[in-house]
Amino acid sequence: MKTAVVLFTRDLRVHDQPALAAACANAEHVVPLFVLDPALLGRSANRDRFLHQALADLRASLKDRGADLVVRHGDTVAETITVAKKAEAEGIALSADVSRFAVRRQDRLREEAERHRMSLRLLPGVTVLPPGEVKPGGGEFYRVFSPYFRAWEQAGWRDEVATPRKISLPPDAGALGGKLPDPPPGESPDAAEGGETEARRRLKTWMTHIDAYDDQHDAMADDDTSRLSAYLRFGCLSPLSLANAARKKGGPGAAAFVRQLCWRDFYYQVTAGFPDISGKPMRERGDTGWRHDPHALEAWQSGHTGVPIVDAGMRQLQAEGWMHNRARLITAALLTKHLRLDWRDGLAWFFRWLIDGDVPNNSGNWQWVAGTGNDTRPHRKFNPIRQAQRYDSEGDYIRRYVPELAGIKGPEVHLPWRLDGFAKLGYPPPLESHGDEAVWLR
Repeated sequence: MKTAVVLFTRDLRVHDQPALAAACANAEHVVPLFVLDPALLGRSANRDRFLHQALADLRASLKDRGADLVVRHGDTVAETITVAKKAEAEGIALSADVSRFAVRRQDRLREEAERHRMSLRLLPGVTVLPPGEVKPGGGEFYRVFSPYFRAWEQAGWRDEVATPRKISLPPDAGALGGKLPDPPPGESPDAAEGGETEARRRLKTWMTHIDAYDDQHDAMADDDTSRLSAYLRFGCLSPLSLANAARKKGGPGAAAFVRQLCWRDFYYQVTAGFPDISGKPMRERGDTGWRHDPHALEAWQSGHTGVPIVDAGMRQLQAEGWMHNRARLITAALLTKHLRLDWRDGLAWFFRWLIDGDVPNNSGNWQWVAGTGNDTRPHRKFNPIRQAQRYDSEGDYIRRYVPELAGIKGPEVHLPWRLDGFAKLGYPPPLESHGDEAVWLR
């Protein structure tokens, strides 16, 4: 093959990038392409900023290898075909994805490629194990995590692909396009910086801390988590490379972390089998009795529920575009199980702010907490006060993000309404619970 186009989507890296490696191995010239599609931009200012930072970093890595990143604006399928025709490409390669939007894009691209007598090749790279690689007997996909985890551990993973040392652009590639706007400002002032360079730096650092993950990952004040989720979401870091690095490290901490990576793969195969995961309940049993309460929803969104651990999590979300995983469970449980507000309202708010927000994991986790998804215990309750006392025992996480309570020492910060002088703190009393455990505030 003389020329191939590599369409980057959620795989913004050069290390262990199967689509890029395949194009370089099978074509004399390669056109790296990214399309800024209006259908995907503007949903989250934080993700838009991270994306632009990642693209700038990808461009620098490609230039180091003698190439460049062609950047186009418009419908991804139309722009990809336009570039491929101008470059006289014979084939297009990209990483397979699972969301409804991504699958439709892949189907449309295949139709157009065939119409113009080009080949389209979908390659792995978004997950450790491709969705559909393992399936239960008599079923399309695993609906329960534990059996999936057992199958996932036993399955053979693909080999990591080598990073191309040299990438040759076709003649006149400069005419294909290439202007990348400066990163937009985003909304969260303390958000992480995007890009593969930063991802690999964080990976190296994380491997020196991973031993404590099993015991410490739920300790909210210590924040002993990898903070790599955004880099996985945009493919700045290969999930397979991360899993391999953890396995090589070994030990209980690494094993617990690999299990979390499996949860990520789990929701990808769920989404491949149930594309409506963001809008429809997987199990109707828990999707009843939602209240409509705009005041309570706004209080939850802004971090003014009067429940300190919840408010700390919601304020961290807006400050950083990220939230500790334990806080995600607690805040989602308050919304759905205590306030009885629709999980889709919470899902939408997280999608706006989270840099790592993607369809499979954001939607899958919200359905799990709401009792409409893959949890085998759909009526599970998270008492927010008990969760705070267990995972932020001295209240340091709360004081970090809720300045109104910064002067309250020790665990008393979990129940500030019991203190003398509470009215002077400028902090709201707790919202009324509408769940089955209305006594949790006593």
